[in-house]
Amino acid sequence: MAARGRAIRLALAGLVVAGCGVGGPTASPSAGSSAAVAASASSSSPASSPASAASSSPAAVSPSIRPSFAHIYLLVLENHAYSSIVGSDDAPYLNGLFARYGLATEMHGVTHPSEPNYIALVSGGTQGVHDDGVYNLDVPSLFDQVEAAGRTWHVYAQGYPGACSPVASTDEIADGPGRPGDYQRKHNPAISFTAISRNPARCARITGLAGFDPAAADFEMIVPNQVNDMHSASVRTGDDFLAAFLPSILDSAAFAAGSLLIVTFDEGSTNDGGGGHIATLLATPSMAAGTRFEAPATHDSVLRTIEDAWGMPALGAASDASAIPVMP
Repeated sequence: MAARGRAIRLALAGLVVAGCGVGGPTASPSAGSSAAVAASASSSSPASSPASAASSSPAAVSPSIRPSFAHIYLLVLENHAYSSIVGSDDAPYLNGLFARYGLATEMHGVTHPSEPNYIALVSGGTQGVHDDGVYNLDVPSLFDQVEAAGRTWHVYAQGYPGACSPVASTDEIADGPGRPGDYQRKHNPAISFTAISRNPARCARITGLAGFDPAAADFEMIVPNQVNDMHSASVRTGDDFLAAFLPSILDSAAFAAGSLLIVTFDEGSTNDGGGGHIATLLATPSMAAGTRFEAPATHDSVLRTIEDAWGMPALGAASDASAIPVMP
């Protein structure tokens, strides 16, 4: 799959040269453009470093060619601004991944507080959610889209009681890697959609984290408990969790098959962009070390990236967002 990924990028590079001339930058797409995955090479180029300087910049993506990932993993952390994560001595593992893979440098949450950001990530809007309450939403979601496309999904919510549990939270329990912590429904968006919560077969796809399998489904969302997601503990605690957990994805055959890992935060500490400036890791097996995605992006962009990758229609505000131009 790594060889296939290199071949795709070479083919895309040929399209860019033919269309723009050698060395000529492509124009960045405007919001809502049909060329949602098109972007200038400067928007996804390796950061300047001895390791990445020798690597060619990832090619701009042609609107006629969609990326396709074997698996997509989405892990969401909590409540830290970009400036408190990127370059922080308290997040050595995560910063090592930024150097090894890619970083979206202009990513923002859509609002405050936490829950509406999670809802927007998987539905293209906050759906009237304006706080961290209990909601039962009768609207389409990414989970519906994945199934309609003939693919599978699974949510691993650390500490989740199972059996379609509607509880808002649990006591601190141990469940897989990291420290024991409490489960919070507000961080588990799948259970807020009635098409899932009222269908036992579908909500059975939401489980705790201890049985995590990187090959269990095409789309896998990982929701750490409220300690390991940095909400109620330090950045270092969350970074230690990532160091213990993420190798189960990054070292797996499922990831090596041409998959995408996204690690993002729900919101930052300011109102910039609606929900604050946040750090977002993007990783594929053949990505050039130190790649930087510099175009403005939000949770709507993350949703659009997943939808475009698998040829699914854009939900809500994702239709006005540009996908992040990441390739397998």
